Amino acid sequence: MRYSKDHKSETRDRIVQTAARRFREDGVEAVGVAALMADAGLTHGGFYAHFPSKEALVAAACAEGFSQNGARLRRTVERHPAGERVAALADAYLSPAHRDNPGQGCAAAAIGAEIARHPAETRAAFTQGLQGLLRLAEDALRADGGDPAAAPQAVNAMVGALIMARTAADDPVLSDSLLEAGRRTLRSLVPAPQAPAR
Repeated sequence: MRYSKDHKSETRDRIVQTAARRFREDGVEAVGVAALMADAGLTHGGFYAHFPSKEALVAAACAEGFSQNGARLRRTVERHPAGERVAALADAYLSPAHRDNPGQGCAAAAIGAEIARHPAETRAAFTQGLQGLLRLAEDALRADGGDPAAAPQAVNAMVGALIMARTAADDPVLSDSLLEAGRRTLRSLVPAPQAPAR
């Protein structure tokens, strides 16, 4: 049976979305192609009609993961007025919900350490997604009167705090305190509002 180009594109999108979720939930190396295709409701044999290799899928899944989470974060941040955007970013990224749902969250915190060992093409796709997160941090900092050049510090604080909070999930008090420490670090990048002159 022949399928339309739309069907092929929709099937590819389903594979990529499934991979983006599963890789962030379980890790890239832990998810095989056969299990991934079954999770997407497809047969293993159809994989190579869409991707030349698992590595090509990993690159596409990195881009998709960053795109999904980045769009959600940007909508959340931009719902807040200038002066409150860094706090909104900190609260959304370093939330218990984000910590507890890696499959729907940021690829940097979920699979960054693994991607560092992948080929250059995959790392390039990951880096492009990371640059989007940096731009979001720059925009929030700028809107709040902070220095956009502090965006790498903000992203490092967010990603690092989330990884540590997930690692310490067996100790809920410690895990929550790590999230809160990250939120405080982000908020400290914005100057305190000045009291009006008398």
